Amino acid sequence: MPIATLRGVTLDCADPRALARFYQELTGMRFGYESDEFVALTDGSGCDLGFQQVDRYLAPRWPGQDVPQQLHLDLRVEDLDAAEKLALRFGAVRPDHQPGGDRWRVLLDPAGHPFCLVVG
Repeated sequence: MPIATLRGVTLDCADPRALARFYQELTGMRFGYESDEFVALTDGSGCDLGFQQVDRYLAPRWPGQDVPQQLHLDLRVEDLDAAEKLALRFGAVRPDHQPGGDRWRVLLDPAGHPFCLVVG
């Protein structure tokens, strides 16, 4: 029997509110907590998405490892092309390196964190 369940994931960034707005647009989650240094998005599932302000934040340099990606999120979508188009409109960037073929798309959020859009 597990002794813990996942409560949330927190991403480092320079501007928590700006990055939270990006993910709020992308996921439909709502703002659950806000301060100058930390913002949490929630959807009632019990697993929140947090954003913490880090002084001198360095964005990951994916796919290189000069500044490693640290982590990435996989987001389930129904239509890969439509989801990518919206994510780009919300401020994501599509890097040239796309290892997933037609199975997933790698995008970078406005703070440089890689995340994947995955069908199904």
